[in-house]
Amino acid sequence: MQIEELAIDGLKHEYKITVPAKELDARMDAILTEFRATAKIKGFRPGKAPLSLLKRMHGERAQGQLLNETMQETSAKLFEEKKIKPAMRPEVDMASEFVDGKDLEYTLTVEVLPEINVDAFKAPALERWIAEVDESSIDAFVERIATQQKSFKKAAKTAKADDGDAVLINYVGRVDGEEFDGGAGEDFQLELGSGMFIPGFEGQLVGAKAGDNKVVSVSFPEKYQAENLAGKAAEFTVDVLEVRKPSEAKVDEDLAKNMGFDDLASLRISVKEQLDTDNKGLTRAHMKRALLDALAEEYDFAVPSGMVDLEFGQIWQQIQQDAISSGEATAEDFAGLSEPADKAEADEFRSIAERRVRLGLLLSEIGVANKVEVNQEEVNKRVIEEARRFPGQEAEVFEYFQKNDEARAQLRAPIFEEKVVDFVLESAKLTDKSVTRDELEAAVRALDEEETSPSAGKTKKKAAAKKTPAKKAAAKKAPAKKVPAKKAAAKKSAAKK
Repeated sequence: MQIEELAIDGLKHEYKITVPAKELDARMDAILTEFRATAKIKGFRPGKAPLSLLKRMHGERAQGQLLNETMQETSAKLFEEKKIKPAMRPEVDMASEFVDGKDLEYTLTVEVLPEINVDAFKAPALERWIAEVDESSIDAFVERIATQQKSFKKAAKTAKADDGDAVLINYVGRVDGEEFDGGAGEDFQLELGSGMFIPGFEGQLVGAKAGDNKVVSVSFPEKYQAENLAGKAAEFTVDVLEVRKPSEAKVDEDLAKNMGFDDLASLRISVKEQLDTDNKGLTRAHMKRALLDALAEEYDFAVPSGMVDLEFGQIWQQIQQDAISSGEATAEDFAGLSEPADKAEADEFRSIAERRVRLGLLLSEIGVANKVEVNQEEVNKRVIEEARRFPGQEAEVFEYFQKNDEARAQLRAPIFEEKVVDFVLESAKLTDKSVTRDELEAAVRALDEEETSPSAGKTKKKAAAKKTPAKKAAAKKAPAKKVPAKKAAAKKSAAKK
């Protein structure tokens, strides 16, 4: 094998590799010999067929294997000789179509990982914001729990429904005089003002009494998810069976027992523990961001453009998903756009991608230098967490990660990053600052508007809302509510819980 260095441009290296025909012939004979061991050819005993015959019968298959194995082995030898750590899969370009009996020549272009010296690394001094859980915080949280336990009681037949009340109804919806799928329901409890049904529906039931028969006229939003209903006028015939008034749950022993606690004191202890855990999580998030900011300011080195492109693509994909799910845009708005139409936004996202890649490489180097490791038990735990997200498909998820090295590596990466962050924070000089829970939450929310993790590949929703592909997307309204149906109501209730 001969190696010729063609060009080195920053982290991008280009080489010409030549493999002599004599070496290729020996490799081909070895491959054909493997074929011969299992080949069944009429007139020959197993393992006795001549290589020339096997080459005529299986030459194309053997040549494909020859080129694949040769390029893999010679590329690996190149990396070893040149002490190259590839950032991503290299690009391979054959100078011309391979001809049997001739030398193999191909060009290999690879981006290498930058050299990062962390020998003198020292954790930066950081400020640790600490929010203690006080009695007023516990009181407020328990009050919120009580509010969420709100129930409705049947009112007198003469009672008129008001915003915040609930009505028990039967309804049938029609478009152009025809009933449509999902537009009917019976014994459905609808809280007026909840926004559960499409705009305009609930307001027309304010003032209704038990026994009333109402005709509710509404129009489906232009961007309604059911395309056959989008923008169309509809009429719902509604029978009001009952008006129900809200009955707020009180903060007392019964509330605690209804939630599975022995008494109110036990509930308050549980709330305190939960708030304390939440506060510690917010404190760590705040410190982690301060750490990453400090590292980004101290370290500046070139990063592989291919890794930045990949990270940029993940950010842009998340931006699209967030904008579509929030109703600010539709899939059509992003059609044909590989990046934001606004160049300033595209540059901003690329800057975020570059920062993430740089910090990811830096944290990795710090972790390796300090022998931070992720054990198999930690990876298995994450696999179990992933499997739980797909009830009924757990076995398939386990099999997927068991057979897919790249997928396991994607699970391992964030675990490794968090362990490195913990390692650095443990050695950092921390100065404690007492703050309120509101101050801590506000600080973390502010950070959520910016990118927060160098390897997460995600942009927070609030930031995503600002980044739309065009002015048209920015004008989009919030997503329409679903057609009133029992299934929709169940989803809304689950979301509240």
